[in-house]
Amino acid sequence: MARHARYDRKTALEKAVGLFWEKGYHGSSMKQIEQALDMRPGSIYATFGSKDGLFFEALAAYAEQGGRELAVHLKGFDSIVDGLQDYLRGIACSCGDGSAAPSRACMIVKTLLESSNTHSALAHQANSILAAIEESIASLVEQAKMKGELVQSVDSRRLARLLQAQIMGLRSMGERNLDPQTIRDLGDDMAAVLDGYRLYH
Repeated sequence: MARHARYDRKTALEKAVGLFWEKGYHGSSMKQIEQALDMRPGSIYATFGSKDGLFFEALAAYAEQGGRELAVHLKGFDSIVDGLQDYLRGIACSCGDGSAAPSRACMIVKTLLESSNTHSALAHQANSILAAIEESIASLVEQAKMKGELVQSVDSRRLARLLQAQIMGLRSMGERNLDPQTIRDLGDDMAAVLDGYRLYH
């Protein structure tokens, strides 16, 4: 039996995410992909069609995992706003703790920056994912308004865009290897922004 039979698609994608997150699309050679996935070229092409196909699926898997993590996180809070604030602080802690993640920066943002002028299809996918994330955050803000947590005058989409920009910026700041407390302070400052929109301060 081929040695690859023990690997399923999910496992291969997890390994691909790790490689692409660290090195990017252009920085990952086929040889590195073969080694990371422990698959021969023929198996990779048979499973994913191409390097592009593998990257597209890896980026989508990364985004879906992030969405699941946020949803699970929010289930631990009665207040959507409290949950979002804690989520922001959690991102700051993960950016400053020297964790074993392939990169502190967001894989989606790294893809957008890397591919904007070199690979329009990848840039389009990254943009589409970011738009979907913005939509999901806007939905959470709208739910918080309906629950009476935020003032009704809040523009849900505008606030969602602000929060997304802050998250993207915070994860990029993590690449600077700043003092962990400095990053945590940034997380606190970002979380405090939401207090300004609360119905009751």
